[in-house]
Amino acid sequence: MQRTHLTLPAAALAALLALAGCTTPATPPAAPAASTQASDGTGNGVLASLGLSGLSGPQIVEKLDHDPATRPLRMKASVRPDQVILGDGTAETSVPLAGAQEFYLSIAPFVNQTHDCYFHSLATCQGELPRAAVHVTITDSHGAALVDTDATTYANGFVGFWLPRDISGTVTITTDGKTGSVPFATGPQDATCLTTLRVA
Repeated sequence: MQRTHLTLPAAALAALLALAGCTTPATPPAAPAASTQASDGTGNGVLASLGLSGLSGPQIVEKLDHDPATRPLRMKASVRPDQVILGDGTAETSVPLAGAQEFYLSIAPFVNQTHDCYFHSLATCQGELPRAAVHVTITDSHGAALVDTDATTYANGFVGFWLPRDISGTVTITTDGKTGSVPFATGPQDATCLTTLRVA
């Protein structure tokens, strides 16, 4: 996978990374209105500068979440329930996820250390357990299994799944003989970043 690394002034990069950081559950930010995205025609330029031209929203999410590079990446990339917001330090755009008909939930299990997060930052969020073998079970509120699989967390310590929208349920992860479970929901205002699953 090829990545485009941007050269940004130090101050601009610091501001970009501050904006891109994981958001806390206490104050989930509102998603920007569609009118704010690339109204000056720079949307395609932003995607090109980030090496993401021609990709759909779901493809962008999966490519960046699987990116093996050390975080932070030199971009803004925030997964909202209905769109992924992208920025290169000079301009910002968003690409819809509505066509996926599914909700992206990225999960970072942990043993000792975690971080607050609400909307998953593909560029800056870093979990405690990168490249860890895990077994993931996700069930809905009726107990039906949506996911029951072995997986490996990505370089950023997360593992992501596309789930049906407007449901709730439980995520259970087992790794290295330790297990933990937490609730989740996939409504239009719900978190795309789950960092509260402690395995013990």
